[in-house]
Amino acid sequence: MSSKNRTQVIIAGKIYTLSGYESEEYLQRVAAYLNGKISDFRNVDGYQRLSPDMRGILLNLNTADDYFKMKNKVEELEQDLSEKDRDIYELRHELITAQIRLENSEKQNQTLEDRNAELQKEIIRLETQIKNK
Repeated sequence: MSSKNRTQVIIAGKIYTLSGYESEEYLQRVAAYLNGKISDFRNVDGYQRLSPDMRGILLNLNTADDYFKMKNKVEELEQDLSEKDRDIYELRHELITAQIRLENSEKQNQTLEDRNAELQKEIIRLETQIKNK
């Protein structure tokens, strides 16, 4: 079991101590993400006039929106991966079937070549018999 990490981060100009089992780098990335969202909102007209509660709600809604969009994207990618896995399985099956057909054709071809060689020998034997009579 990994140990709990504690690190100080700056969010919206204030220092917070975060702790968790994730790495310090991860906790810093989370704080940087939040700072980016806050910065984006600060550039929106009228944001500063909103109450702190309303600004927090907008930040939470926007973060939740990002989460659900990424979750949907992950689900789409997983579905695409599943479809590609299925396609690969089908292609492998087709390849194996084609290899079996090729092997069977090669065996049949060899059998026909062997039979042809036997018949050629028989023709020569018969022609020799005819000439000797």
